[in-house]
Amino acid sequence: MLVYDYMGEDRIYLFADCAVVPNPDPEQLADIAISTAHTRKSILGDEPRVALLSFSTMGSAKHELVEKVQQTKEILDQRKVDFAYDGEMQLDAAIVPHIAKSKAPGSTVAGQANTLIFPDLQSGNIGYKLTQRFAKAEAFGPIIQGLAAPICDLSRGCSMEDIVNTCVLVLLMGKK
Repeated sequence: MLVYDYMGEDRIYLFADCAVVPNPDPEQLADIAISTAHTRKSILGDEPRVALLSFSTMGSAKHELVEKVQQTKEILDQRKVDFAYDGEMQLDAAIVPHIAKSKAPGSTVAGQANTLIFPDLQSGNIGYKLTQRFAKAEAFGPIIQGLAAPICDLSRGCSMEDIVNTCVLVLLMGKK
């Protein structure tokens, strides 16, 4: 998701999962986070800063949906992954530095996240379409991860430009 002129600069965010797994368990969510971090590094060449999104930030709410995201973080801790991550956190804490300072002080990811892991398909797809339409962001993909060949998906509401951009993305992924 290419967001133009967000806080004075253009930013590229990866959103996951917005197209395939309706309600991942913590293990699946950890796999999604790992795949998405590796996809970011592979395609963009920068360091992923992964935010595990929730309606709670660092224990501000208690609920089974929050616990799922907290368990995902524990799994990433156990797997000793090679990228920066944190959560559970609300979107504003993930991407807005001054909010991150008050909601998630001490987090190395909060306020600087570039890879957003949604807790379920519903949240991810809504977030994807809100960002695309309200922020006039340019969407590339969705990228279907975990397969032998690069594959992308397109919404029935996509534009001709979306189709061209997605084809270019698949070609770039195939060269890696």
